[in-house]
Amino acid sequence: MRLPGDDEQRPAGFSVVYTIIGVSAFVLILLVAVLGSNGKKPTRGDRANETQQVQDNEAVMDNTKSEDLQGKGAEDETTQPERKLRAEDLDFWDLYPVEGEENEAGSRSDSSYDTGETSKSVEPEKKKDKSEGKAAQNEEPVKEDPSTDGKHTLIKSADGTEEWVLINPYLKKNSYDFTNLSESSNLRKYTENGKKISSVGVNVSKHDSALNFKSMKSAGIDYVMIRLGARGYGTGQITLDENFVENIEAAIEAELDIGIYFYSQAINQEEATQEANFVIQNLEPYRANIKYPVAFDMENVPNDKARTDGLSRDDKTTITATFLSGIQAAGYIPMLYGNKEWLIKNVDLTKLQDYDVWLSEDEAIPDYPYLFTMWQYTTTGVVNGVTQDACLNICFVNYSDR
Repeated sequence: MRLPGDDEQRPAGFSVVYTIIGVSAFVLILLVAVLGSNGKKPTRGDRANETQQVQDNEAVMDNTKSEDLQGKGAEDETTQPERKLRAEDLDFWDLYPVEGEENEAGSRSDSSYDTGETSKSVEPEKKKDKSEGKAAQNEEPVKEDPSTDGKHTLIKSADGTEEWVLINPYLKKNSYDFTNLSESSNLRKYTENGKKISSVGVNVSKHDSALNFKSMKSAGIDYVMIRLGARGYGTGQITLDENFVENIEAAIEAELDIGIYFYSQAINQEEATQEANFVIQNLEPYRANIKYPVAFDMENVPNDKARTDGLSRDDKTTITATFLSGIQAAGYIPMLYGNKEWLIKNVDLTKLQDYDVWLSEDEAIPDYPYLFTMWQYTTTGVVNGVTQDACLNICFVNYSDR
């Protein structure tokens, strides 16, 4: 039985104080244990902090017990200053690296945690990387050799200069295997799978005298490219080749396939159209005999001035396209003639891709990178029926079947 006044004689908060202190100590110890088991190997500093925290907690409990034994009441206990838990007392902050301290894999290495490294220990390495990058930027790039990189082709100009020019990747390349090329008696042939697919021809003009087309035929010539006419590079006047009629009629009689070319000195589209119309008009009597292409020939004039010298590359391209489109509209096969320098540097081949190319390159093997269907491989050939140096050609397309 409780007697009146018992509650007033005992300290009212005595058991409550012990309970609060005990629970607080348990929670603190539990928090330290949970965070410490988070997979992080404790360092010396971590163990020292934990020991210091336990000692501080024990000291608080001892002080509280001593004060309670001395008869202090609950009122004194509430005025006793508490030890508050500070943010820096918690040991889990090192689990989160400071922004910018991550390594290349996205987090710091395990060794950095083991040694307690900070962002200061990482910063010098960053500076080293930046300096190395800056030094690399200052280094000059290694230049490729255009003669071996497969991206350039060498152009030899008439004046003796040489230039490596970048090959246009968008133009169709020739795919001829010149190991299949052979020559007999100055006449060349090209085979595929052991079968001959080429024909051999001669181009002639008034500069070739005493021609015998039947002898050419007997020697193995399949076709002739006959000059129809030319425009004077000084006067600008169009003339019919003096031997055109004689040559074409003799070629017809010898049953040779026939193609035509015209030497142009047009300086605008109007003159190009005039030249095309001149060719079409003079071919009309022989239309049925023209099996091979009608070619446009514009060249640099050596050792003299020409009316076309002031034309730009775009001008020459436009004039060429105008002539060839006119020939095509008349029902003939148009063709562009030129040497490697002219074709690559004087006209824009990307705007002339619809037309076949007649390449002039006096070499054993041509190094012209783009597609061509006819190749003038020598201007000093020897063949029966031609008393002077013969301009010999090989054609990789059988135009007579078209």
